[in-house]
Parts: sequence; structure tokens; C-alpha cells
Amino acid sequence: MERLVIVGGGLAAAKAVERLREEGYEGSVTVVGAEGSPPYERPPLSKDLLLGKDTDPTVLDADWWSEHDVQLMTGTRVTALDREARRVELESGDRLEYDLLVLATGAEPRVPDLPGADRALYLRTLEDKDRILATLESGSRLVIVGAGWIGLEVAAAARSHDVRVTVLERDDLPLQRVLGDELATHLAALHRSHGVDLRTGVTVEEIVLGDDGPVGVRASGETIEADHVLVAIGAVPATALAEASGLEVDDGIVVDERFQTADEHVLAIGDVAGAWNVTLEDRLRVEHWDNAIRQGRAVADVLLGRDTVHDWYPYFYTDQFEFSMEYVGRPGPKDTVEIRGDLEANAFIAYWIDEESRLTAGMNVGIWDVNDTLREMVGTRVDRSELTDLS
Repeated sequence: MERLVIVGGGLAAAKAVERLREEGYEGSVTVVGAEGSPPYERPPLSKDLLLGKDTDPTVLDADWWSEHDVQLMTGTRVTALDREARRVELESGDRLEYDLLVLATGAEPRVPDLPGADRALYLRTLEDKDRILATLESGSRLVIVGAGWIGLEVAAAARSHDVRVTVLERDDLPLQRVLGDELATHLAALHRSHGVDLRTGVTVEEIVLGDDGPVGVRASGETIEADHVLVAIGAVPATALAEASGLEVDDGIVVDERFQTADEHVLAIGDVAGAWNVTLEDRLRVEHWDNAIRQGRAVADVLLGRDTVHDWYPYFYTDQFEFSMEYVGRPGPKDTVEIRGDLEANAFIAYWIDEESRLTAGMNVGIWDVNDTLREMVGTRVDRSELTDLS
């Protein structure tokens, strides 16, 4: 019987084993996850769960694993990968042998090289969410370093708890490189209108510590007092296991369009995988919910011998105050943005268009059931005069 081991207990791993068993895979399957929880979806951590809503992010029911003969090992860390012997070593000293190995080790919060940064809050896990939620007391002061998706979502959630929020961003606008100046300016104004003290163009120099932890942040020569400090400046792929085993790593584990490493017995998916995208003809490492689902299912198809490749456009979504959107595509730095609809009412479509009039990305804000249409449009040439808000 073929032995499949998946290292990493996140969404991508769960979707892979779900598809495998649905499609009749008869090999033995073991999933090894470092976290103490069974696989769950991460977007609610900075959205519904941080808002205090009763949301269950678990991917598969507790009984699913035994009913489908899948061994799930939670709270278990893999410490070594021996590719020659085809086995992984666990922190306990136990070993698991495999015929096929899928690395789905995910990513870890980026920790800046700053004094005090190791004592700040970070958001990646359910336990992180619990720690942050416990700090969101009315009138308390939260300083967030970084105005990316996570930083802004946490800021919005914190304001719903009447927390005094300051966000520090080194760029001139939040998400400027992703959204462009007009939309980034709109998002900045939205946060400020909700009481977020958003400071851009600042350089963070130190997380100031007191006896019990952070008490402020020094940025551009000024100290901003805080009861709690969250650092949200992105994530780095968890590649240590792959690197130590000699697999090629370049901002993620390097895999082809079928998620295959140079070792025919080892594949990689999810946040940790730098996978070749045949549509974009480029290597992508995408840290989003949709990609984890799609790569999990796709690698299952690959293991089942099907002709499946990494060919889809990246997708993500966010909810911040009344700004709720979906985004699909991959724009270039020289693309222009066309907006159709009501920007001020947060009900519009944004189109990114390259120099050859090709649509490279689309974003729907407050207008729903249109993202599939946008996905179909991405990659095609468009007439700007015919673009609408799709409503």
C-alpha cells in the first residue's frame, strides 16, 4: 500500500486529503500538524473571530478523519526530513516512512530586526487570535506596525471594540503597491474616518518595552504610547525543513506546475510553495485562502494521475468597515486602474489594464456575484469605454 505523508496541518493539507478520499485514493494517509488544532481556515482570525463573532473555522468535522481512515497528528512537529531513506523524524524521536511526501508547512509571521520585536503580538494562529482578542478592551491603546491586509483588518476589528488604534506604515499609502494611489488613498481615508490614527511614511525604530511587555513604539523619532503592539509586516515561508534536506528554496519551496520538487517523491503546496504558473508563465508563492484550497485539490489530482496544473489567477478578499471586496488577477507596476461605480459608497469595480489593453486584474467592492465574470475577463483585451460596474 502506498504511504502518503503530508507535513503541515492547514487548509491546503485538509483539502488535499478530502479530495483524495472523495476520489477513491486507497493508500495510507498521515497528516502531521505542528498546531494543536485540526486544520482550520485562517481568514476569520483577522475578520469574524476578531470581531467576536461565533464562527467555526474548522475545515473538516472531527469524525471525518477516522471515518475516512486518515491519521491526523496535531501538536506534532517534524524536525528532520531524510529524503534518501524516505522518512520524516518527529520531535518525539518517532519516524514516519513515506512513498510520497507533500510539504504544506505554510508561512510564519515576519519578525523585524528591531529592539523589542520579539515581545510584540503577531497574528497567524488561533492562539494568536485569542491573545489579541483578549487585549481589545474599550479605551485601550493598540499600535499596529504595518498597514497591509492583516494590519488593516485588525485595525478595523479593534475599532469595533472601541480600541484606540494607531497604524504605522513606512510607505506613503497603505497597500499602495497593490492598489495604486487612488484606491490606496480611498482606503486610508476610510480608516481615518473610523477613528484610526493612520500614520504613513514613518520608520519604526523600536518596540519600547516596560516590565511586562511593550509600552509603545518609537517611530521617526517619536514615541507612541501603547498598551499593546501588533506587528503585521507580512509572512515568510516555513522552508527550514526543506532547506535542511537539500531541496531548492527561493522564497518558498521551488516546484513545477504540478507541485513537484526535484525529488520525485516530494511535492509542496500552499503558502510555502513557489509554484510555476503556466498561465502567467512565472513562479508564484501566494499566501491566500483560495490558493490553499485550489492547490490542495490540485495536488490530490496530481497524485491520482490526472492532468492538472497550476494555471489559475490569484484571488483574495478582505472586509474592513464598509469596504468589502474580492480581487482576482496579477497586475504589473505600469498598469493603469479604471474605476466604474460609486467609489464613495464602496460599490464599484476596479480594472487593472496593461499597455496592450489587456485586463490583468479586477476587484469588486460591495458588488457581489461578479467575481467569476472578472476572472473570465482577466487576460483578455478590453475596450475601456465598454467597462461597467457589472451591477
